[in-house]
Amino acid sequence: MVKMILSVVLVLLALALIMVVMLQSGKSAGLSGAISGMADTFMAKNKAKGWDAKLARWTKWVAIGFMVLLLVICLL
Repeated sequence: MVKMILSVVLVLLALALIMVVMLQSGKSAGLSGAISGMADTFMAKNKAKGWDAKLARWTKWVAIGFMVLLLVICLL
């Protein structure tokens, strides 16, 4: 019973990890905007960096939780 509950939580963490990684912008996103001539304001650039920083932090913590839970399930 406990293993099944932990497995469901593991699947939810896996989906969350996929979602957080997919929401992040690529490292080359700024370069493509510069080449296409798209003009961003200073505030928009900082907002994007702040959002990407939050997503990077969330990615780190969700990945750590995923790995720890996976190890716990393997040891059961």
